[in-house]
Amino acid sequence: MIWKTMNLPPLSSNSRTSNSFDLLHPKIQRWIWQQGWDELHDIQEQAIDSILNSENDVVISAATARGKTEAAFLPICSSIADSPNSSVRVLYLGPLKALINDQFSRLEYLCEDLGIPVHRWHGDVDAAKKKKLLNKPSGILLITPESLEALFVIHGPKMKMLFHDLSYSVVDELHSFIGNERGKQLQSLLHRLEIIQKRQIKRIALSATLGDMPMAAEFLRKGGAENATLIDSSSHQPEIKLQIRGYIESEQDAVRTKNQSVTENQKISGDYIEVAKHLFKVLRGTNNLIFSNSRQEVEVYADLLRRYCVTEKLPNEFFPHHGSISKDLREDVEDRLKDKSLPINVVCTSTLEMGIDIGSVSSIAQIGVPFTVASVRQRLGRSGRRDDPAVLRMYVQEREITDRSPIQDYLRPHMVQAIAMVNLLLEKWYEPPKIEALHLSTLVQQILSMIAQYGGVKASEAWQCLCKSGPFSGVDQSMFISLLRGLGSNELITQTSDNLLLLDIMGERIVNHYSFFAAFSTPEEYRLIAEGKQLGTLPIAYPLVEGMYLIFAGRRWVVMSVDNEKKVIDLAASKGGRPPKFLGGGGSIDDRIREEMRRVYMSEEIPRFLDRTSVELLEEARKYFREFQLSKSIIYKSGKDSLVFLWKGDRIQNTLALMLKSKGLKVTIDGLSITVTDCDAEDLINHLRSIQAEVLINGQELAFNVTNKVNEKYDQYLGEDLLRADYASRYLNVSGTIRTLQHNEQLNS
Repeated sequence: MIWKTMNLPPLSSNSRTSNSFDLLHPKIQRWIWQQGWDELHDIQEQAIDSILNSENDVVISAATARGKTEAAFLPICSSIADSPNSSVRVLYLGPLKALINDQFSRLEYLCEDLGIPVHRWHGDVDAAKKKKLLNKPSGILLITPESLEALFVIHGPKMKMLFHDLSYSVVDELHSFIGNERGKQLQSLLHRLEIIQKRQIKRIALSATLGDMPMAAEFLRKGGAENATLIDSSSHQPEIKLQIRGYIESEQDAVRTKNQSVTENQKISGDYIEVAKHLFKVLRGTNNLIFSNSRQEVEVYADLLRRYCVTEKLPNEFFPHHGSISKDLREDVEDRLKDKSLPINVVCTSTLEMGIDIGSVSSIAQIGVPFTVASVRQRLGRSGRRDDPAVLRMYVQEREITDRSPIQDYLRPHMVQAIAMVNLLLEKWYEPPKIEALHLSTLVQQILSMIAQYGGVKASEAWQCLCKSGPFSGVDQSMFISLLRGLGSNELITQTSDNLLLLDIMGERIVNHYSFFAAFSTPEEYRLIAEGKQLGTLPIAYPLVEGMYLIFAGRRWVVMSVDNEKKVIDLAASKGGRPPKFLGGGGSIDDRIREEMRRVYMSEEIPRFLDRTSVELLEEARKYFREFQLSKSIIYKSGKDSLVFLWKGDRIQNTLALMLKSKGLKVTIDGLSITVTDCDAEDLINHLRSIQAEVLINGQELAFNVTNKVNEKYDQYLGEDLLRADYASRYLNVSGTIRTLQHNEQLNS
């Protein structure tokens, strides 16, 4: 669709006259000039033409703050500007409520003179506003997958009317959905929406970090990789200033404030204190994000840094931010980050990795080694805007080596992994999306959701919608029938004489509970209350008793009372405290990272971004790598045990461990290696040769040896065969493991 141009001067893109500006609606052109823009970003130039003049799906990848939202919505708003009220015209799906709130404000500003209504829908939105949209759907709807699921279940009969003239489905932060339960749910909801409307609806995806653009397009739509338009920004690659700083564990007392006794203060490793001292020294007085891999460490460092401020008689500039802290406290921190009038340093988990626009910060600190290169890139994107360099300081802690240290510690794995990940970051490599998992738990949810949406559904229709033409294509008919029988035996569904599937007693109970709409599990939690204000939540599994000290939300507390019936814990300010242990955490390491680690061990190059301690740790790691002869052998003999170093990622490590276990061997995975207990090196080599020669190894049979395969929300309703199939699809890579062994020179000599 081409619009008549206005009498405005030509806009340039990359010093060339813009070819796309003239395609935009006159009101959008005027808005652009009102912003004072004199050029369009490269992704905006490409996206405008692709969205307005093509039926293909579009995937847009660009660094944070490079105009992805405008790249999508300038042409989208141009397309719907003359008829925005026939139904919901644009469906925007974001992973976080905070992101939706942020984008709502941006789109309202863009659309205020266009007559395009902008709506948001999540748990914090007033019911009256939701009712108004249901009665008179229009414009742009911003929503989470969970809230869209609720629309299907609660307002199923209205879905056709709500979206009958829907033109675009926009998925923001696409990378955050790929390979997990929410992503499978998202795929299913988008497909079910098209089934209702009996037509294909153009999909547009936005992301800052995509390791494989065609695979991302395939995730966006089954079979969509071939025809999708892929737009990857090549402009504005900011200078990166980075340093890896090394630390070694040592036990000493944590910093104490005046009049605080040792009994009120926990022992803390000296490397934590040294990291905190450096953070305090280099970050105080500016705005920065300090990322940690766990909520527990966020609390430790926020507490340490706050106490340094108290000791120095300075206003506190260090605040925690993670998912267990209350929404009000998180939003206070976010508002201060946006405000910029006072310096603030936020110690956070991935909650500030993506989403809400807090503007640029001076630098990024990363405590510990993150699990993915993509995550490093995403976090780094928070720094280095407006032609300033992006600054990253990575703090890597290694254990002190003693005569009781395991072999892996001698190899300084955290330091070498950090170096490998930085190398891959500089090469612009990111983890490719993993889309092979069956996600049968999410399939259970979608079956129940479809039944609730229509009041009943035939098994053949559910199979056609969800599996044959839908996102669960890895599930064949026999597996689907087996799943339905399992749901029936657990009283989730029942079947009528005319083959109609209905919700049974347990199914009704599940669907009618507020937690149903999320595809992932949410543990029951206590609410933490201090001075009448909610600070956040803790898992109910965490043991809390009266008189217990606690560090939470960056402050120190003592537990005054525990109400187990109401799930409420009252706290009072205290001088003592210990950080709680939270559930969750962890991640999977990709093959490419471990391969790069091996290259780092074998290289003699000293990266320029290492501090003195990091250099010493790297040299020590290389010394022991040579002593253990790991460049020549994948086997290292340690006493009665033998260790296997494959230099592959977690899925292959896990697969080989189960293969060895199936042969009666006692095995454990120890980070870089697999330890085989009471096994001679020659015997182990023979076992590995036997494995590489096998051609009929089945992942589901290997999964038989896994004791706990119930990991996702509805796994408990799957039979043993389905659990094994699901586990194998998520955690095993049989063919990759066999290839790794077949290509190993030592095993083939």
